[in-house]
Amino acid sequence: MSHNNDLSAASTDTKDATVFVVDDDEAVRESLGWLISSIGLTVETYPSAQDFLDNFTTERHGCLVVDVRMPGMNGLELQRRIADKATCLPIIVITGHGDVQMAVRAMKDGAFDFVEKPFNDHTIIEQIQKAVHECKNRRSKESLKQEIQSLISLLTPRENEIMGMIVNGETNKSIARNLSISDKTVEAHRAKVMEKMQSSSLAELMRKVLASDIRTT
Repeated sequence: MSHNNDLSAASTDTKDATVFVVDDDEAVRESLGWLISSIGLTVETYPSAQDFLDNFTTERHGCLVVDVRMPGMNGLELQRRIADKATCLPIIVITGHGDVQMAVRAMKDGAFDFVEKPFNDHTIIEQIQKAVHECKNRRSKESLKQEIQSLISLLTPRENEIMGMIVNGETNKSIARNLSISDKTVEAHRAKVMEKMQSSSLAELMRKVLASDIRTT
């Protein structure tokens, strides 16, 4: 695999990412390892899916490049195993001639992309960089979700109930009527909800509730 001098270097926000290459072909592992490290990304190569799983921990991030056809556990099986783990890791599947159906299945199962052999340097590097950035975005979203969930946990059951009614578009009057409480009590609860959720507007509150993935009562 030839090296081109104009391949994009890794950006500073992906310096701590790792590209995991899983392929039973030693020549592919070596050439991909060299190519990926040449643009400043950390790379680890594994000869089998099981070898990768034995060494991988979910707090690691970057992307996984895996050959679809391997002895033992193949790329699709590894993809399914990864899906069971709480990881942001996007998966790029390498497919050979005649593996189109396997590639389609991989995409349906959530693969980030697939690259057909023989691939050139730019094709694989471009997809790897996109996948690494996707992992970073997924981690940011997960971090934000956890932040919002921690704010929601500060609400009392009544505040949580009223927040659900607020984001469903109910007015203070309708909330008061439905809960058999006064308008002033609703206003007090509403103020507490906005304060605890660190929201200055209804739109901001709604964005946070939607991002939290928590069903309000």
